[in-house]
Parts: sequence; structure tokens; C-alpha cells
Amino acid sequence: MRSRRIVASLALAGLAVLVLGACGGGDAPAEQAATASGEATAVEGAGVLMDAQSLTALDQPIAYPKKGQAQISSEIEVLEPGQESGWRKYRVPAYVHVLEGTLSVEYDAGVVKEFPAGTSFLQAKGVWHNVSNKADARAQFLTVMMGAKGIAGMAER
Repeated sequence: MRSRRIVASLALAGLAVLVLGACGGGDAPAEQAATASGEATAVEGAGVLMDAQSLTALDQPIAYPKKGQAQISSEIEVLEPGQESGWRKYRVPAYVHVLEGTLSVEYDAGVVKEFPAGTSFLQAKGVWHNVSNKADARAQFLTVMMGAKGIAGMAER
């Protein structure tokens, strides 16, 4: 169990470095420091995006799937001004890094959070949410799902 978590953590870190390097990094701040609320705030300096984060954006403790071989999936999504992702929820831990623009995330309970470019956070698990771009410029973000074979990482309404 512990070895799966270590492998998943190492794979996530490596994947994030590769993807962000391939994206050119844009104008996003180079270093981030984690806060207790599941968000990371911008700090000038080295290349840490998130460090030792243990809570999601809604202050839930991180819980990895208990069965199945560990699998990590990732995608970069783009939302044009006014566009939405549609309602979805993650069944596995999901790391999100905003590459460009600002994301507005509305959670099922009516909570809305804003995440500007350079922000990293762990998305709430098991909670319906809709990601939208309320700004005048496009938004782009990386999502990395840390799941297990046979478990769908995300559900959509």
C-alpha cells in the first residue's frame, strides 16, 4: 500500500515536470507554497509547485484508492472565455495546475473558488463541481488523476 503511494507521488512529480516543461511554463510563477486550504500561493524562486499538500480545495484529507494497480492519467484542458467544463466529480485524488488565465470552480454546495495562473491545488473528491472561465482571456490547466486500474477517475453529469 505504502509503496503504491510512493510510486504514485513520484510519477506525479515527474509527470508534472515533463508536462510543464513541454508547455514552456508561460508567465506562471516558478515556485508555490502550499496552504492549509488545499491551494498553493505564488512565490518567486525555485520550481516547487506544491509540497506536502494533504488537503483538497474543500479541506478534505487525501485518500488514494485502496484496490487495484496504481494508475496516473493527465490532461491539459482549455476553456475559452465564457466556456464551462460541465458538472463532474473525481473519484480519485486529482492535482490541478492553472497554466494560463483564471479558473472559477463552483461546487455543488454553492461554494465558488477562483484559481489564477500559477496556482496548484488538489480538487475536491466525490463532490460535483463545474469549472468555468469567467474572464476575457482563455484559461488552460493541467489535471493529473491519481487512481487505480479499474476505477473511473472522473464521472460527469
